[in-house]
Amino acid sequence: MVKGPGLYSDIGKRARDLLYKDYQGDHKFSVTTYSPNGVAITASGLKKGELFLGDVNTQLKNKNITTDFKVDTNSKVFTTITVDEPAPGLKTIFSFVVPDQRSGKVELQYLHEYAGISSSIGLTANPIVNFSGVAGNDKLALGTDVSFDTATGNFTKYNAGLSFTNSDLIAALTLNDKGDTLTASYYHSVSPLTNTAVGAELSHSFSTNENSLTLGTQHLLDPLTTVKARVNNYGKASALIQHEWRPKSLLTISGEVDTRAIEKSAKIGLAVALKP
Repeated sequence: MVKGPGLYSDIGKRARDLLYKDYQGDHKFSVTTYSPNGVAITASGLKKGELFLGDVNTQLKNKNITTDFKVDTNSKVFTTITVDEPAPGLKTIFSFVVPDQRSGKVELQYLHEYAGISSSIGLTANPIVNFSGVAGNDKLALGTDVSFDTATGNFTKYNAGLSFTNSDLIAALTLNDKGDTLTASYYHSVSPLTNTAVGAELSHSFSTNENSLTLGTQHLLDPLTTVKARVNNYGKASALIQHEWRPKSLLTISGEVDTRAIEKSAKIGLAVALKP
């Protein structure tokens, strides 16, 4: 694996994972099985209120080629073919959705010691072209993320980001939504032994002049049990506990309460992931 600045999506990722990953208010269940020849089949179900959504994903690996097929409850077939390192540092991803004839896309990712590039183009007559690039190293990275619609001749997205990484601290600054939203994030590892960390994210919208602040923390109760908590300036407080009751099999219980309307019922989410 190349050590370097990574991809643009990695800017601020540690803070986002701390503050938002695994929190949910729905009920989710997934089970994964493996065939003798290494084919992985994962069945997932998600209950959102009275609505139930499900999908079945099949993953095949052959040397450096990974093929994923996913069928959902709407009878759509999602196909992704990933070729890992046809050349050093390069990854090629081809994806499409059946029956959507305009969904085909090819993406190239390249990781270098001092750069990370990701570019994709839709397989249509007038495609949307995406490009993101990061320059720097594993300490300091500066990048941009843009999308161009060849049908209209307009840029549909242009973002920029800066990241600083130290041994126990990661700070990031991003400008998103075509320059309308400025977001600063912070991740600090307090104790690697217990995976204790704190993080924060502050966003400012120039068009509405509104600010949003989210604070969070995580801690290992024991080697198999993680607890996390977060609170934002809108009075929403959330917490979760995640237990690995067997290798790669996780049970996650999360809850959210509105401290400004404590009389309302708390949202409770449950996720179960079973792997052999």
